[in-house]
Amino acid sequence: MLKIGDKVPDFEGTGQDGETIKYSDYKGKKVIIYFYPKADTPGCTAEGCSLRDNYKALQAQGYEIIGVSKDTVEKQKSFHDKYSFPFPLIADTDKKIIRAFGAWGKKKFMGKEFDGILRYTFLIDEKGIVTDIITKVKTKEHAEQILK
Repeated sequence: MLKIGDKVPDFEGTGQDGETIKYSDYKGKKVIIYFYPKADTPGCTAEGCSLRDNYKALQAQGYEIIGVSKDTVEKQKSFHDKYSFPFPLIADTDKKIIRAFGAWGKKKFMGKEFDGILRYTFLIDEKGIVTDIITKVKTKEHAEQILK
């Protein structure tokens, strides 16, 4: 997993509209990259809506936002449009970006253990360095966790 102080690897993925999204497009900007397990589920919706509802405050601090899950482009498009997210969602179906950040691993649910996307958020400075990692995401108050 990436750690605070690490340089973010250059990556590219397909956004909800089929466009290529490259990390290099965000050069010189502060970026929030958040990984979520599954589009249009209660926790992921609450998290995305928290970021959407506080988008102007996050932008006022200089942040751009990118959401990433292993959902298909079609699923990301539906999720993006349904909730009017003002930021792109990447369909990382091959899990390249998810694995590069270390957001794939063991999870437990109802006593069962399985591999899946870990709900992690990475805050990155203008030089591409990880400045914070939120591993205990509070979905309904996620933007507040970042803005604190």
